[in-house]
Amino acid sequence: MHDTQQDAPAMSTPQDEYRSPLVSRYAGRDLRRLFSERHRIECWRRLWIWLAESQRELGIDITEEQIAAMQAAVTDIDFDKAAEYEKRFRHDVMAHVHAYGDVAPAAKGVIHLGATSCYVTDNADAMILRDALELIERGVAEAVAAVRDFAARTKDVPCLAYTHFQPAQPTTFGKRAALWLQDLLVDLRAMNYAVGHVPFLGSKGTTGTQASFLTLFNGDAEKCEQLDQLASRKAGFLQPLPVSGQTYPRKADYTFVSMLGGIAVTATRFANDVRLLSGLREMAEPFEKEQIGSSAMAYKQNPMRSERITALARHVLALVPEAASTASAQWLERTLDDSAARRLYLPEAFLATDAVLRLVTNVARGLHVNAEVAISRLEKELPFMATEEILMRAVQAGGDRQALHEKIRQHSLAAKELLLGGSEKNDLIERFRNDPAFVTVRDELDELMVPERHIGLASRQTEKFLAEHVDPALKPYEDGLGSEVDLHV
Repeated sequence: MHDTQQDAPAMSTPQDEYRSPLVSRYAGRDLRRLFSERHRIECWRRLWIWLAESQRELGIDITEEQIAAMQAAVTDIDFDKAAEYEKRFRHDVMAHVHAYGDVAPAAKGVIHLGATSCYVTDNADAMILRDALELIERGVAEAVAAVRDFAARTKDVPCLAYTHFQPAQPTTFGKRAALWLQDLLVDLRAMNYAVGHVPFLGSKGTTGTQASFLTLFNGDAEKCEQLDQLASRKAGFLQPLPVSGQTYPRKADYTFVSMLGGIAVTATRFANDVRLLSGLREMAEPFEKEQIGSSAMAYKQNPMRSERITALARHVLALVPEAASTASAQWLERTLDDSAARRLYLPEAFLATDAVLRLVTNVARGLHVNAEVAISRLEKELPFMATEEILMRAVQAGGDRQALHEKIRQHSLAAKELLLGGSEKNDLIERFRNDPAFVTVRDELDELMVPERHIGLASRQTEKFLAEHVDPALKPYEDGLGSEVDLHV
């Protein structure tokens, strides 16, 4: 075993310690800021101010000077001092109560009055989750808009459809994109719902009974309830949870992470389709002028962004069962086995989803269709797909259905053998043209080889779907859509 331990450099830099790639490479600035330690502690301090303001309004002896002192020190956070306190107390909230009191000494005696730790931890989490969900909602809308534009410009471009990844009846690129959009709209609705259903704990006390506040208000139950409402409204929530234990239900975390998992499912399907079609050379994601596809194979143009989508989405999906496990393992009014886990999976689920959505938007905006390749592939398979109509027309012209079916089967197998042998051309139509059994439909064969004849209502379905479903869904988000996507690498 080799000893890899080395002395730490005199001046530490971000490169000297582990730093999550979600922060250094993938997620956007807004989400990184929301889940930062500074923002979290500033939320705690605002919650302490709102609690004190509400208590003062309800008659508790808290002065305007004390509240002003708290307000003046909201951003004056000494993290080193707080770390020293936490090392002594082994309690992060009490460490910051003391650190806040140091910079707002006039208010030291009223900070956190009557509250339990979860008043700040859970309510701050609710504030952060609400804002994070709003950002994710906007990110889904951007992805919808990008895929919508791709669908609109390719709704009439025919291509081979695939079932079981085997050639199937033709469709259009736009119709295929409509399938991606349909899933994205589910995610957009889920995010819109989630933003309005973040649970705010309010001021419930140590087991959710508000007993400490009942003591503070000398047994006045109505003032306890008013305090609960006031603090919630100051934080921007219409109302607090009606009942709780010490925390808000961890089922909420599971619900939100599951919704992010839904976005990961949608994004993976999109990315896998792009990867498959890139392998067939029918489609290509953006590839920049100086981009290198491979360190060894200089000619490569790998779909690296779509591959990154699948990788990051996989991480989001892996976090869903962790949130479920935590929610299911909460005992009675609360246990603390959720805390460390939530510090990991909540930020990571949001940061990774943000990165996924940025990539989906970036890829969709620059998605390129190689129409010539797609048509060439379609033309190779089209004669097989026209055989049913050829059979019907020949029967209508007086032919024997069973005899014609056998002829088609024999010619199809022979044509397929040639293709499997390396032939670039499907000669099935020529075989029909030269067979007397098909003389009655000989003049119609060329007409049946037009790709647009075989795409059914693909173009019409796409147009209607965009007009009746996608565009109305995007209407509330149209201001600000189309902003530049910040991709680090």
